[in-house]
Amino acid sequence: MRQMEMEEEVIDLSELLRLLWSHVLQIVAVGLVAAVISFLVCTFALTPRYQASVNMIVNTRQDNTTTVSNDNITSAKNMIDTYAVIIKSNLVLNDVIQRMGLDITYSQLADSITVGSVNSTQIMAITVTNENPGLAGKIAQTIAEVAPDVIVEKVEAGSCKAVSDVEIDTTPVYPQTKKTMLLCALAGMVAACALLVVSHLLHNYIVDDEDVQKKLDLPVLGFIPEV
Repeated sequence: MRQMEMEEEVIDLSELLRLLWSHVLQIVAVGLVAAVISFLVCTFALTPRYQASVNMIVNTRQDNTTTVSNDNITSAKNMIDTYAVIIKSNLVLNDVIQRMGLDITYSQLADSITVGSVNSTQIMAITVTNENPGLAGKIAQTIAEVAPDVIVEKVEAGSCKAVSDVEIDTTPVYPQTKKTMLLCALAGMVAACALLVVSHLLHNYIVDDEDVQKKLDLPVLGFIPEV
């Protein structure tokens, strides 16, 4: 009995595979259509965004002539999270908005900025995302100019300064058209396969002699051909 059930499962699986293979062109066509639609959406409906970044070195003391020890470096790494909060605070960003005459709110500017450590070092990277790559670069540069004075004033035992020029990436970080097209194509083909399988499993009517044997478990003695 167990062997018969296993055989039926294998037969069902083989049947599903044959079903999908017989519709492979339609499945691929659905994937291509989904990819084309995603390309059109990414190209014409979504606004690309660009990033600009600047690196700053974090010191735990305002006196840069102090001998640097391992403890100083470790403390500097730990201070980056604190500096990140200050850089994204209204103390810094409202000053940036005022200096540049930006027509955005503090919250909007804060949402476009990320601050983090570079490879667990005492180098802090400030990244700005904007629809205009040039504007993103200017914002990053202004933050690098405003932040050190605010940090010295508020922390009192630390400092930071830029160690690189602003780098502007002219390749959009959003949308990622190729990745989106690939995912949409795969999603379209998976959806097409799922629709075919569900439709086949819900198929409960008799069309030919194979359905008679399969659904009624009765032998076919003969059939009347169409005239």
